[in-house]
Amino acid sequence: MEMSAQHANAPYYFVPGPSRWPAAAGMSLLTLMLGASAWVNDASWGSYLTWAGLLGFLFVLYKWFGDAIGESESGMYNKRIDASYRWSMSWFIFSEIMFFGAFFGALFYARSISMPWLGDLDHKILWPDFAAHWGNVGPAGTVEAFTTMGPFWIPTINTALLLTSGVTLTLSHHALRENQRGKTAFWLAATVLLGAVFMGFQVYEYMHAYSDLNLKLTSGVYGSTFFLLTGFHGFHVTLGAIMLSVVLYRVMKGHFTADNHFAFEGAAWYWHFVDVVWLGLYVVVYWL
Repeated sequence: MEMSAQHANAPYYFVPGPSRWPAAAGMSLLTLMLGASAWVNDASWGSYLTWAGLLGFLFVLYKWFGDAIGESESGMYNKRIDASYRWSMSWFIFSEIMFFGAFFGALFYARSISMPWLGDLDHKILWPDFAAHWGNVGPAGTVEAFTTMGPFWIPTINTALLLTSGVTLTLSHHALRENQRGKTAFWLAATVLLGAVFMGFQVYEYMHAYSDLNLKLTSGVYGSTFFLLTGFHGFHVTLGAIMLSVVLYRVMKGHFTADNHFAFEGAAWYWHFVDVVWLGLYVVVYWL
C-alpha cells in the first residue's frame, strides 16, 4: 500500500470509521442466494432477483475498494497496515490451496483407490462388465459413452500462455520497482491479455468437449472431476485477470510507488498461485 512520508512510520494502527458497506454486502449476497435458490427451483422471479443481488454486490465491491484505495492514496496507511494486508493475502491464498487440495484429493481417491477397488475380483460378481480404467462409463454402462480429454493441443497451448503470463507479470513488477511506469503498464496489459486468451481457449475446449467428445459434467466421476477442477481454475483465472486489470488502471492513474505497491504484489501473488495450480492440473488431469 502507498504511504506518504509523514504517515509511513506513524505510531498508530489505522482503524476506519463506521461503514455501511459490510451491511450492504450482506444484503446483496442474501438477495443473490435467495434468487439463485428460487431460480433453480423454476420460480419465474428467481433470475431477476439473482441478477439484482449480483449487480448490487459488484457495486458494493466497487465502492468499498474505492474507499480503501482513497484511504491508501491519502496516506492513512502505514507499515502496520501493510503487514496486515500481506498476512491477510497470505492466509487467503493458503485457503485457496486447501480448496484446490480437496478437489485434487477427490481425484486421487476416485482414480487411485476407488477405481482399483471396484475392479477387484470380489466386485466382479456385482459388476462383471466393469472396466477399472480411468474414464470408464460406470457399472453396466450407466453413463453415456464419452471420450476423455487429452493434453493436445489446447491444454498445452494454455500452459504456454499461463507460463508466459508469469514472465510478463514479473517483468512488469521489476519495471514498477525501477519506477518505469510505461513498461509496467505494457507488461501488465500483456499479462491480462494472455489471461483473456487462456479463457477463450478454455471456452472453446468446453464446447469441443460437449459437442465432439460427449464429455459433460454428468459423465461419471471423470466428467465431474474434470469440469470441477478446470472450471474452478478458470474462475480463478478470471478473478485474477480482473484484479490485474484494476491494478493496471491504478498504474495508469499514477498510483503506487517503487517502494510501496502491495496491491500490485498481492494480485501478482494470486496470479502466480493460479499458474502453479494449472501446472498440477495439466499433469494429473490431462496427462495421467
